[in-house]
Amino acid sequence: MITLCGSTKFEAEFAEVNQRLTLEGYVVISLGTFTLPDLPGYDWTVDSSNLKGRLGRVHFQKIRMADEVYIVDPGGYLGESTRREIAYAESLGKPVRYLSHEHSARTGDSPQA
Repeated sequence: MITLCGSTKFEAEFAEVNQRLTLEGYVVISLGTFTLPDLPGYDWTVDSSNLKGRLGRVHFQKIRMADEVYIVDPGGYLGESTRREIAYAESLGKPVRYLSHEHSARTGDSPQA
C-alpha cells in the first residue's frame, strides 16, 4: 500500500502516478481533494485554517496506513506541507520514494530544486 504526497497543484501528475502504480499492482492512497468544493453559501475563508488542519490529520492517517510513501514532486518541488509529510513518514520508518528521482534515473537528468 502506497500513500501519495505532494502539492495539490500537481493534480495531473498525481493521476498519472496513481494509474501507473495501480497497474503495477499497488493499492494507492491519494489526496481526497485538490480544490475546495463549491458549496452554495459556504465561506471557505472562515473555515480555511480548520479545514487545512483537518485535511492534514487525515493525510497523516493515510501515511500511517501505508507501507511506503511516494512523493509526487515534478522538478523536485517540495512545499512546506510535503516536507512535513516526509518528516512524519520517516519518523515512522516508512520508505519514501520520489517521482523526481525516478524520472532522473530514467532520463539521466538530475532533479531541480
